[in-house]
Amino acid sequence: MRNILTQTLTICATACALTFVTGCQSNDHGSTQASAQPAPAPAVVTRPTTPPVAPAPAATKSVVRIKAGSSAPFKDSSGNVWLAEQGFEGGDVIEREGIEIANTKDAGLYRSEHYSMSSFSCAVPNGKYIAKLHFAETFEGITEAGQRVFSFNVQGHEFKDFDVYVKAGGPLKKLGV
Repeated sequence: MRNILTQTLTICATACALTFVTGCQSNDHGSTQASAQPAPAPAVVTRPTTPPVAPAPAATKSVVRIKAGSSAPFKDSSGNVWLAEQGFEGGDVIEREGIEIANTKDAGLYRSEHYSMSSFSCAVPNGKYIAKLHFAETFEGITEAGQRVFSFNVQGHEFKDFDVYVKAGGPLKKLGV
């Protein structure tokens, strides 16, 4: 049995979180499978000529969050720190102070955005990733469905004709994908 690094990647458009989880075990055929718990250590058999086998390291979880459009870190209501924006190519950023966002305790997370970007990337080792995206339609010029529709791709998973206004049920409402 061997332990390798596995990651969970969470990406957000208005806000971004990258979650890295370690703890992956291989089966008898050499393929790997994610493990929420550390891989159990094999039974330790002590013989005069064989040293004991060390237990597998415990799985750890670390989270990296990135707040799109922000030039400074942000601390959410749970005490999580979101890093200032990084990893975006192209586009522009805007802050919309004073707006309230429904369905969240952390409206500040959605008050900045990066729009019209061509890509987002983050250098991470090979592994298994989960992407979580957070959106809120905060532009006052969007007043009905169909006014801002876009497509995006997260590691081969295509989201076509995505309309935050429709998916969230209107403007100024948190949406997690």
